[in-house]
Amino acid sequence: MHENIKQFVEAPSNKNIPDIHPGDSVTVYVHIREGGKDRVQEFKGTVIKTRGGGNNASFTVRRIASHGVGVERTFLMRSPRIERVEVTRRAKVRRSKLYYMRGLTGKKARLKEKRTY
Repeated sequence: MHENIKQFVEAPSNKNIPDIHPGDSVTVYVHIREGGKDRVQEFKGTVIKTRGGGNNASFTVRRIASHGVGVERTFLMRSPRIERVEVTRRAKVRRSKLYYMRGLTGKKARLKEKRTY
């Protein structure tokens, strides 16, 4: 009985989102509506956390905007507003939440790239 209810409530997964891990450098393409016009806006940054499963699954991307101001944006994994996500770089990290990145700037904020052979 519970499985049938869960099936109706659960949103369809977004096929354009690949497997994402903390430390990945990603570009997220999001549909934005301004007035009566639709456009696609890209948000480039580093994934600092992923959380949840099912409908509540989300990931947070952090980037440094102008004048060194950090901007974080949280996206839902099953959101239909996300057009696609591109992983540009994978980093080697040892923890699942990279909150310490908030206090780092410049070269100290770099992560070591994960090598795949």
